[in-house]
Amino acid sequence: MKNTTNSQSTDLAGLYTLSLRLVIGWTYFSAFWRRLILENKLIPYEKGYIGEKFNHFLPNALGIKPIIEYLVTHPDALQRSMMIFTIIEAIVGLLIILGLFTRLMSIGIFSLALGILLGSGWLGTTCLDEWQIGVLGIAGGFVLFLTGSGPYSLDYYFIRKNKTFTHTRWFKWFGSGNLSLSKPKIFVLTGSLIIFGLTLYTNQYFHGGVWGTLHNKSVQPKLEISNIAHHDSDLTFQIYRTEGADVYGSFLIGIHLLDKDGNILKELDHKDLSTFPEESIKNYYVTKIQPGKHSLVIPLGAKADVMININDILQKSTIHSLKLIDISGIEWVKSIQ
Repeated sequence: MKNTTNSQSTDLAGLYTLSLRLVIGWTYFSAFWRRLILENKLIPYEKGYIGEKFNHFLPNALGIKPIIEYLVTHPDALQRSMMIFTIIEAIVGLLIILGLFTRLMSIGIFSLALGILLGSGWLGTTCLDEWQIGVLGIAGGFVLFLTGSGPYSLDYYFIRKNKTFTHTRWFKWFGSGNLSLSKPKIFVLTGSLIIFGLTLYTNQYFHGGVWGTLHNKSVQPKLEISNIAHHDSDLTFQIYRTEGADVYGSFLIGIHLLDKDGNILKELDHKDLSTFPEESIKNYYVTKIQPGKHSLVIPLGAKADVMININDILQKSTIHSLKLIDISGIEWVKSIQ
């Protein structure tokens, strides 16, 4: 009677999480569907390439920044990784929907969601979009691991058709069925507290959402200027865009070279920047700074060395600072040592 009761409880637990299983499964399978079936987003240097989206994660990723930076500086490795990642999402998502090897796939869901959280948990222009997707995916994966799949699943079908195979210990841990835990309350409580702790920590780290001042790094662009140097008649400097919306770039409409009193020694306006020579821009990553129709476009996560000819102002006052002007009116000024 005890075994029957446990089996019924397990079936009901898997049944009650059916909607969760289907929605989470589609969430990950749809990534494959969007990138390869509806539109091919795995072709480098074409609009919508998923590798550029991955590049957007770089500036404020948590713990996995070296991995992301390696991939975005090695385009071939990045493309292979994006293809493998997409295939894994397709397999995990589809098998979760079908309820086959549910517990093993739930570990995949947990891992994919953790990667999303650490890489892009700081993104989200209106809400904390990517952070919410990450933490809910982790929690959902943990729940599906505990419950397995119920009557509407392939796991359940095979359990009923082949009891010798499916009643083995390994199938219960990888598929569905009664999960034999010596101390289930402690296991569930410990796992839940760890996930809750991760939720609070990342919410605070990315957004200041637990205490202090709430902030959103996806609202307005931020450029970091560094490595300013003279080379004969050229001035070089490095631009790195670290914040702002990932769906469009920072549109640079002005570059000013200033003397110590703030007077403009040399000015490049939006027309100059829209025709800025590409050979004067050395990009580091797959997401590139490049001239656009009316400005110099700087996507999120892009980093480049920019060179400006200053031969026409060498006889003027010493250049004291560099000013960059965004179309939104935001200005960034860096002193030249």
